[in-house]
Amino acid sequence: MELDAIDIRILRELQADSSLSNVELAKRVHLSPSPCLARVRALEAAQLIRQYVALLDAAQLGLHLNVFISISLKQQTRAALESFEAKISSRDEVMECYLMSGDADYLIRVAVPDIGALERFIIEHLSPMKEVEKIRSSFALKQVRYKTALPLQRVI
Repeated sequence: MELDAIDIRILRELQADSSLSNVELAKRVHLSPSPCLARVRALEAAQLIRQYVALLDAAQLGLHLNVFISISLKQQTRAALESFEAKISSRDEVMECYLMSGDADYLIRVAVPDIGALERFIIEHLSPMKEVEKIRSSFALKQVRYKTALPLQRVI
């Protein structure tokens, strides 16, 4: 799908606040409501807009630790990768999972309430996985920046 400046403005506004009504969104991007809605539907159909979510405050929900865990597998076979990915994808505390290049095979980010919950996650869920060879954890001491909005200035 070819994006124009109006599409970019729509995407930027929805990234900032996906709860905007179509009327309010149309005002902000200088369109009438009907063409604005048609553009949003086209962006959704093209899967440029995958879903709408509410961003929650982890600390207020008691999830005080953000931990990055590097995981090396015993083998890098397709079966081992698929098995690990299926298992790790089923865990609610896993916020992100990336297949990496370099020393670790995977980098995951977990959100847990405390060190005890992290220990239980590692001992009860990661360590028993037959694919896992090595686990290394790094704690986030302070969140300097967190954003969900993708940079759109260079898209068109």
